[in-house]
Amino acid sequence: MNKPLILSLAAATILATNLSAETMFDRFQAMESEMQKLKEEIASLKKVKAAAPVLAKDEDEDEAEDSSEKEEDEDEESEESDLKEDIKDLQETVMEINKATSGSHLKFGVDYRFAVENMKYTMANGDDAGNDALMTNRFWMNMDWLATKNLSFAGQLAYSKTFGSRSGWQTNVAGMEGFDWITNENPYDDNVRVRSAYFLYRNDTFMESDVPWTFSIGRRPSTNGHLINLRDDDKAASPMGHSINVEFDGLSSKFALENITGVSGMYIKFCAGRGGTNAGAKFFSVNPQTGAVVPNAPYATNKDDLQDIDLAGLIFVPYNDGQYSLSTQYYYANNLIDADIQYPGGVPTMTGMKTVGGMHSFTANVVMNGIGDGINDFLDDTIFFASGALSKTNPYADQGMLGSKAGESKTGYSVWIGTQFPSLLTDDGRWGVEYNKGSAYWRSITYAEDTNIGSKIAARGDAYEAYFTEYLVEDILSMQLRYTYIDYKYTGSNGFFGNDTGTSTLIDNLTLAQGSGVTVDKAQDIRFYIRYKY
Repeated sequence: MNKPLILSLAAATILATNLSAETMFDRFQAMESEMQKLKEEIASLKKVKAAAPVLAKDEDEDEAEDSSEKEEDEDEESEESDLKEDIKDLQETVMEINKATSGSHLKFGVDYRFAVENMKYTMANGDDAGNDALMTNRFWMNMDWLATKNLSFAGQLAYSKTFGSRSGWQTNVAGMEGFDWITNENPYDDNVRVRSAYFLYRNDTFMESDVPWTFSIGRRPSTNGHLINLRDDDKAASPMGHSINVEFDGLSSKFALENITGVSGMYIKFCAGRGGTNAGAKFFSVNPQTGAVVPNAPYATNKDDLQDIDLAGLIFVPYNDGQYSLSTQYYYANNLIDADIQYPGGVPTMTGMKTVGGMHSFTANVVMNGIGDGINDFLDDTIFFASGALSKTNPYADQGMLGSKAGESKTGYSVWIGTQFPSLLTDDGRWGVEYNKGSAYWRSITYAEDTNIGSKIAARGDAYEAYFTEYLVEDILSMQLRYTYIDYKYTGSNGFFGNDTGTSTLIDNLTLAQGSGVTVDKAQDIRFYIRYKY
């Protein structure tokens, strides 16, 4: 009796080929088909087992026949043992498929992370500040629903808070942590909020042309984008993390151009979003400058409030063969904001927010996913990237941006290089080192970056980082140790876009009157986490 081949075929087909299918719908359909085949094979094997003949020894047979029959019995017992083992392996495979499909096209996933951080700051006047052990909880619940082959929905609920902290329990109430761009990214309160929720339509042809395309709208998966996702041990979201890393609501449409150009991986993606809405409240509005109550029609435009903040741009990937890729991104954001700080009696007082102007941003990066061609296993599994970004302000005629005169534009740049390579201790771990540098007038929109001492990518100065990610239980339970050091050269790295919080001043020249006692000169963060994903 030959041992069934279905184990090797099913395992390879289900756990490898089908999981890399083009769409989630294809994967589910293929897995369910294989699961049904496995069930039928188990039933068939059980029938074979039940029908296997039971050989009895005949007392009249001679000694030679008795010996031959004994050998046949031993062979039968061996085959039966193999059959039982096959059935057990097949049943385990079916259980794994059931786990992956949940018996339907609806799938939930959980992602919980506990982290403890040691944070140290050196202020511009030489004073020290920090936190020896900031402990945080972060929880994501992922949802995916595939209604048809072309239409799907994805969403994520999020919760992020410090240990022992609840909204309203302490006197030092959080300031901007509830801002819409970062509300799920920084430790805040104990509320569960929507981090992303959107539908995705996809088709293999566009207006009868051989151009696969997609369209999506909703709360965008716009944090942990390309390159920054490496150290975060996440799949890359759509934007490039060098210049944008915030939550926002919007839409996108992607067009794959490889079929019509013949260039590997070429595509273009159009994106647009709204990061702030000018609309009155349901019953009445409040003038942010005076506090006066202003009656209004529900959700009508409010002339006393901030203007709509909109962003539009595109991502163009001219080449990506899986090992080498070149990617570019451009966007323009209008009506960007700053804190409106007044000085009654010489005391700085925030009276609200104000709009100051717009900003252009351009980013390009090169990625090598594997260095060389078969030099050795280590280099084959090593990633190297280099990225450059430029920002250019477009202020209103009566406003300055980043410390400029009214109406004066400023240009900034940033460079970022990094590598990620296989662990030197285990087979599945990943280690990495990164460096980035920003100029005096560099400005990114990366407030949601997963770095509690402030976005390292936004730094006007130098930032260094090293991390070690190791897996403890398969791909379910992992740990990471990460060290981040930022040496600021200019003020305003983590401010907004105007002159009140975003002004660029050489830190070495600051006086006490100019805020040297409250300006961070150097920052470092040592973070350890344990993460469960399933």
